[in-house]
Amino acid sequence: MPVAAALSGKDGKIHAFAGASVYTTYRNRAAIHGACDAHLVYLHLNAINMKWIDTHCHLFMHQFAADLPQVMNNAKKAAVSHIILPSIDNTSVEHLAAVCKQYPALVHPSIGLHPTHINQHYRIELEKAAEQARNNQYIAIGEIGMDLYWDATHEHEQADALIFQLNLAVKLDLPVIIHSRNAYNPIYKILKDNYRGKVRGVFHAFSGNSLQAKQLKELGFYIGIGGVVTYKNSGLRQTLKETGLSMVIMETDAPFLTPEPYRGKRNEPAYIPLIAQHIADATGTAIEEVSDITTTNAKKLFGIE
Repeated sequence: MPVAAALSGKDGKIHAFAGASVYTTYRNRAAIHGACDAHLVYLHLNAINMKWIDTHCHLFMHQFAADLPQVMNNAKKAAVSHIILPSIDNTSVEHLAAVCKQYPALVHPSIGLHPTHINQHYRIELEKAAEQARNNQYIAIGEIGMDLYWDATHEHEQADALIFQLNLAVKLDLPVIIHSRNAYNPIYKILKDNYRGKVRGVFHAFSGNSLQAKQLKELGFYIGIGGVVTYKNSGLRQTLKETGLSMVIMETDAPFLTPEPYRGKRNEPAYIPLIAQHIADATGTAIEEVSDITTTNAKKLFGIE
């Protein structure tokens, strides 16, 4: 939908484009200046009331070490009002906590053991994560789940770790952030058979079909939509067209899964409005409605005020 937009040129001046869509704004910036650098490109948000929540971002990773203040400034200019940081394993907790301490009003921590970080010592890792969750203020349990993309060697251990952390979420009454790459079916079965009505959460980086989205909705789960929706061969646009916005929350998974036309570069929270425009186009809704619904959904799920 048309919105007022502004581009900052190489000359440092602001060039206004009234009636440009978010997508057109980013596309024009790349075409005019021959670069995929969106750091100086933002919606002209003073004229419209939109706020965003990036529900999945790894700002504590080394990719952000050199310019985190600029990344956070970019996010604020893009009207990203809250960012959730899921941990990966216990080695990431300290770095995550440091970012949260630096930006307490903007950033919220989540604790969990990522399935690709499960090894022979995973039970010790789980106990450490549980102790962290019990003794500190976390917004969710995650990033947890299963990942069978490369191989299924540790499928049993991943399922065991998932169940452990789902039980922890039930005990602490916290939502879960589920990683499900090539593992939707076993995770869905675990949730359906054992946790229906007991656990709430989000399937992060959802890439499934409308039937799977419907199944998750029946379990009370949301789907996290990020940069993949912008990819040419993604089926997510059709899924969103069929399912609508009622269970959608926004995410970047930064520094990964960068949206077009910046794919191949580092991702960051400031790209949320670009992702949102693709969601708006897929669902036939105004971007303002995408903002309202996804922000309300995220606040409800994670208890953000």
